[in-house]
Amino acid sequence: MALFREQGYDRTTVEQIAAAAEVSPSTFFRYFPSKEEVVLQDDYDPLLIAAFQSQPVDTPPAKALRNAMYEVFSSMPDEERAREFERERLMMAVPELRARMLAQITDMIQMLAEVVAERVGRPVDDFEVRNFAGALIGMALGIELTYRDGPVGDYLELFDRGLAHLEAGLPL
Repeated sequence: MALFREQGYDRTTVEQIAAAAEVSPSTFFRYFPSKEEVVLQDDYDPLLIAAFQSQPVDTPPAKALRNAMYEVFSSMPDEERAREFERERLMMAVPELRARMLAQITDMIQMLAEVVAERVGRPVDDFEVRNFAGALIGMALGIELTYRDGPVGDYLELFDRGLAHLEAGLPL
């Protein structure tokens, strides 16, 4: 992330990333198939899913997700949280990354639909379950677009505000 910040995403090469990590380019490619994957790899999804699943069973899905977000992101050191939000801003700012990230959205919706379906006791292919998961992912993308040009407030507060807006039926 420091290289991308200092010289820009496009001007940063795999060789430079490998050198900064003190590994060879071939070692880099054992862990990441491309430069894009360095940015796109999301280590937090498994933590969020686990935190979501650990919520009391009578907690509505949106509230359970809100609680999971706070649990995961509030326990991060400020520096780590800032790096994660910087990574997310980079994904939205660089067209190639944004295109690759958008291609991953269906996987994210499916993953979220699976845990929501389990929570509410409905099949994962249930229309309302997938619609709910898609709305949550769409809301998160709206926050990412808001953040693209720089922080406009606390990310968790924006996420909480977005969930409250969804729960209220998206009034305008």
